[in-house]
Amino acid sequence: MKKYFYSHIIEIDSIILELNKLDLSESEKTHLITLIDSSIHHVVLDAILSELSPEDKKIFLEHLSSDEHDKIWQLLNGKIENIENKIKKAAEALKEELRKDIKDTKENE
Repeated sequence: MKKYFYSHIIEIDSIILELNKLDLSESEKTHLITLIDSSIHHVVLDAILSELSPEDKKIFLEHLSSDEHDKIWQLLNGKIENIENKIKKAAEALKEELRKDIKDTKENE
């Protein structure tokens, strides 16, 4: 999985452990992990972009495309109050949904 600027505050290992309890092939697990990673990335970006002005969105996206993690955090911490908590909250909401889906799947196996 790719290391994102927020990787130090969001983990998906707990979701992967839950997936391992399902009767899935390695390729199915890998595919699902990729989808989960992508979904979390989109949720995080949505949480951030919804807080930024149009000009700051452009700057953020430039830093993101250049993979400049330090500049991303400087911008976010300067423009959005409690940004790390907002990112964590958005990711946790999605992870909780995913856990519920996995639980439902296990019950129906």
